[in-house]
Order: sequence, then structure tokens, then C-alpha cells
Amino acid sequence: MSIHIGAKPGQIAETVLLPGDPYRAAWAANTFLTGAELVNDTRGMLGYTGTWNGHRVTIHGSGMGMPSLSIYANELIRDHGAKTLIRVGTCGAVQPHLGLGEIILAMTASSRSSPSDGIFGQLRFAPCADWGLLQSAARACDDKGVSPHIGGIFSSDAFYDERPDMIETLARHGVLAVEMEAAELYQVAARHGARALAVLTVSDNRDAGLEMPPKQREQSLGDMLEIALHSSLA
Repeated sequence: MSIHIGAKPGQIAETVLLPGDPYRAAWAANTFLTGAELVNDTRGMLGYTGTWNGHRVTIHGSGMGMPSLSIYANELIRDHGAKTLIRVGTCGAVQPHLGLGEIILAMTASSRSSPSDGIFGQLRFAPCADWGLLQSAARACDDKGVSPHIGGIFSSDAFYDERPDMIETLARHGVLAVEMEAAELYQVAARHGARALAVLTVSDNRDAGLEMPPKQREQSLGDMLEIALHSSLA
């Protein structure tokens, strides 16, 4: 048990999938895991542990934004022995060619600020995914007939960020999409010697005026979860 995670010793698996929404964690656990057991509901942040293809897996909510994810990632690794953490969530595309439901594997994650910035001081640390996980995720996509987009993303510390100039600059430098958690996940994992990856689904593309309807969102998120599971246990 830790401050924000009420799971008992041994209830958290070494492999953890991290959707932001705790109710999405519940849906994913009930959909994909066998024998899913609720192991945490402290502060309403739900976590479940079960098995997938015979392997123990925990699916645990991380909340919205890097400060929230930082709390859960640190405690999952430090206090509960997690070794592989994969963020599974949605993102907003900043490249015009990215369509709804497409999969992004985040090789790097830029940010303007994160909870880890105080550790690095003036150093601009470049957080990146675990190479082995990235390779496994790419193979899992190929096995499913999915063509992923692999590259850099931007983790924003504000959801309502009125900075069209910044988005244009990111797009010009090849950044694929914007989300709110991956950069801190990669930094926490690097600090503790864990593996990390973000597998994301494009849910909107504002420049193209596209937004994923509920039915398509559910199917696309299912694809993302399967890819994450296959890559984490390959």
C-alpha cells in the first residue's frame, strides 16, 4: 500500500497499462482481462489486476495531466514493483494527414514543463520511449494490419491552451499529436529504470475539423489496448 494506491503487496502486476480515465480502466479490465479484480479505488482512481493470455496485468487509471500521472507512476514503480508501464489514451493530431482512429507510437515526448523539471534544473532532458517496447508495439500493429505513425508527440500541461502559434511550430517540426501525460511517464520510468511507452489513438484533428464519434472511439480504443497488451508481454 502507498499514499495514493491502496493495493496490498503483490496485488499490482509488473506490467501496468495506464489509461487516464479510471472508468476507462474499468472498461478495459472487464473487456480484456480474465479474472479482473479491483485492487485500488483510493480517491476514485480505479485499478484492476487480472490475466491476459496467462500473464498478470494491471490496468490502472492515471488521471488527467502530468502531475497526476507522476504520482501514480512513481508509486507503481517504487512501492508496487511495476517494471513496464504503457500509457493508453487519446490524442489530438497536429498533422493534417492523420485521420481519426489512427494509432501513434510515441518515440519521444516534448513538453514545456513537467513535475520532473525541478530535478533536472537547467538541463533539457529528452524523454523517450523504451526501444524494445516500441519495436514490440510496431510488430503488434503489423500483426493486426494496422499502420502506426511513429514519432514525436507533445505533452501539454494545459488542456485549454490558446497557442495556435506553438501548434504550428510543433507541426512544422514533425510532431504528430498533443496529449497530456507521456513526457512525465517517460521521465519517471527513466529515473527508476523501468520501461515505458505511450500508445495513442487519434480522437480529433482540429485543423481538419474532425472529431471521433462514440462508436468509432470504442472500437479504436480496443485496437489500442490490444496493441499495448501484445507489446508489453512480447
